[in-house]
Amino acid sequence: MPLPVPVPPEGVDPAWLPDEAFRPIGTRRMLVRGSGPLVDTVHGEVARACERFGGRVERDAAPGPFDLVLELTGPQELGDEGFTCRREDGRTTVGAYGGAGLLYGLLHVVRLGEAAFHGERQREYHGPALALRMLDHWDNVAVHPVMGQVERGYAGGSLFWADGRARGELERVRAYGRLLAACGINAVAVNNVNVHETEAHLLTDRIGEVAAIAGALRPYGVRTHLSVTFAAPVVLGGLERADPLDAGVREWWAETTARVYEAVPDFGGYVVKADSEGQPGPFAYGRSHADGANMLAAALDPHGGTVHWRAFVYNHHQDWRDRTTDRARAAYDHFVPLDGEFAPNAVLQVKHGPMDFQVREPVSPLIGAMPDTRLAVELQATQEYTGQQRHVCWLGPMWSEVLRFRLEEGACVGELARGGLVAVSNVGDDPFWTGHPLAQANLYTFGRLAWQPDADPHELLDEWLGLTFASVPEGLCDLLSGSWRTYEKYTAPLGVGFMVQPGHHYGPSVDGYEYSPWGTYHFADRDGIGVDRSVAGGTGYAGQYAKPWAEMYESPQTCPDELLLFFHHVPYGHVLKSGKTVIQHIYDTHFEGVAEVEEAVETWASLAGQVEPGRHARVAERYAEQLRSAREWRDQINSYFFRKSGVPDESGRTIF
Repeated sequence: MPLPVPVPPEGVDPAWLPDEAFRPIGTRRMLVRGSGPLVDTVHGEVARACERFGGRVERDAAPGPFDLVLELTGPQELGDEGFTCRREDGRTTVGAYGGAGLLYGLLHVVRLGEAAFHGERQREYHGPALALRMLDHWDNVAVHPVMGQVERGYAGGSLFWADGRARGELERVRAYGRLLAACGINAVAVNNVNVHETEAHLLTDRIGEVAAIAGALRPYGVRTHLSVTFAAPVVLGGLERADPLDAGVREWWAETTARVYEAVPDFGGYVVKADSEGQPGPFAYGRSHADGANMLAAALDPHGGTVHWRAFVYNHHQDWRDRTTDRARAAYDHFVPLDGEFAPNAVLQVKHGPMDFQVREPVSPLIGAMPDTRLAVELQATQEYTGQQRHVCWLGPMWSEVLRFRLEEGACVGELARGGLVAVSNVGDDPFWTGHPLAQANLYTFGRLAWQPDADPHELLDEWLGLTFASVPEGLCDLLSGSWRTYEKYTAPLGVGFMVQPGHHYGPSVDGYEYSPWGTYHFADRDGIGVDRSVAGGTGYAGQYAKPWAEMYESPQTCPDELLLFFHHVPYGHVLKSGKTVIQHIYDTHFEGVAEVEEAVETWASLAGQVEPGRHARVAERYAEQLRSAREWRDQINSYFFRKSGVPDESGRTIF
C-alpha cells in the first residue's frame, strides 16, 4: 500500500508541485525497486500520479516493459543523495544508492517533464555540491509582543506554531516537506534564533512537539534542527551558570542532548545566536565563541549532530559620533583569530555580506579568511530589506553573484561553504506560502542553488515558472528577472544600505538609523555621502580582504560603482565609471526604478485571464503597494539629497 501523498489543504496554492507537473509520469508504466521509508515515499508519489492520470506502477520484480524504472542500484560513491539518470531502448532509468537519492531522482524526472521520455540520454550523474541545504525559520511558539508570530515574517503566521503550541494538524507541514524536497532543501530549523523563554522549553519538556514536526518532514528527507539559547542550563536546568568550560554545564548539555535524540533519532542539531543583539553567550564567562560552540558540538557528536554557530556578532550599542567603530568589521575581527579552534561538527554560519542582508553589499571577507573552519553561508529569502514580499524582488541573480565570487585564489563562495548553504525562510501559513505568490521563486531558487551553487539562476527561474504555471504567460519571466535591480534603483543607492524605517524596516527613512546605536550609517552631509572604509583614512575594513580585492576596494577610482558608498565617502560631484555624477545617478536611478515598476504593473494587468484569478488578484494587490512605495522611496531619497547637496536634476524633473 503506497504512502498517501501530502497535498496542501483546500485553498492553499500547490506552488511548484501542481498535479499537472506529474502528468508525464502519471500516464506511463513504472517500476520502483528497493525498500525503505524514502523509497515508500517515491512509490506513493508515482502511485498517486498514476491514479490521477491512468498509468501504472509496480514494485520490485514485476515483469516489464516499463517507461520509467526507479531503483536502488546506484554505486555507493553517489552517497545517500546522489542519483543517475539515463534513457535507452525506450526506457528511462533512475538509479540511486540511498532513498533520498531516489526521491531526488524522481523529482528530477518531474522537472524534465515529457523530455524525460523522448530520445536517448547518456547516463548522467547528479548529486548536491553542498551536503547541507537548510532553512532557518524565525518562528516564535508564543506571539512576541514586538516581532509577532514570525520574526521578519511576511507570509502570515507560522506553519509550525500557533497559540503558544505546535499546530495539531500536520498535513500542511508534510506538504511543505514535499515542496522543500522538490527544490533540494534537506534541513529545517523550526524556531527563531532569538530564543525566548517559551521557545527554550522545546529543548526539554516540549521536545515531543518538535518530534511531531520532525515526523511530518521525515518522509521527504528533511531533517529537523532546533534553535537553542546558550543560557539553557540556567533557564531550564536550574544551574547558576552556563560557562562552557564548567563540567556541570557540559554534563547538562550532554544529558539533555541525549534525550533529544531519544525523541528525534535523526535530529540535525542546534542553531545558536550568542553574544549578539542581547542574546546570552560565552563572553559573559570570559570564554571564546569556539569554547561555546565546542561545548555544544561535544554534546551532539555522539549522535551525529551539528551545531550551527552564527557569526552575527557586533556592537549594537555603537556611538554614532565614533567613526572608528565599524559594524562591517565585527564578524572578521571576532572570528578570524579563532580559525582552526572549532570542532569538526561545529559550523560557523556567516551572513553573505558584512552588514545585514542589504539589497547590495560586498561579500563578507570572513568567508575567505577561515580555511580551517567549516563555514555555512547564510542568505535571507524572507525579504526584510528587499520589499518584505510586498514588492517583487527575485534574488536569484544576487545570490548567484555571491556564490560565484572568488574570495581567494581558485575558490568561490559556493566552494568555501563547506558547512552548507542556509537561508532565512520566507514561508508562513499564507495560502500562497510566501505571501506574494511570485516570492515563491526565491524559495525555489535558493534550494536549487544550494544543490548546485554555480547553476544559472535564470534557468532555475524558467524551471520554477514551468512547474508553477500550466502555461507561462509571455512577459512573466521578464517581470521577475530584472526585479532585483529595479528594487535597487529606487531604494538605497550605490551600496550605502539601510535608509529604512527603524524597527520594521519597511519603506524609506533616510536618517532613520543615522543617529542610532545600530552602526548603520551613511554619513551624508552637504558635501558628500558614504562611509570611508579604506585602510588609508577610514575604518580599515577594506584591508580585511585578500590583496587583489583590498587594493580594488581601497580607492574610489577602482572600487565598483555599485559598492562605492559602502567603501568611500565621496562628493556629490564625484564622477562614476558610467560618466554620471553621484547625485545625478541617484536622481536618474530613482526615476528609472519607478518607471520600471509602472511598466510591470501594466504587464501584470495584461495577464488577467492567463493566470489563475486568485493568484492574479493577490499579485495585482501587491503591485499596487509596490508602486505606491516605490514612488515614496523616489521622492524621499531624491528630495533628501537635493536639499543636502543643492544640486538640481539636470533633466529638470520634479523633486520636492
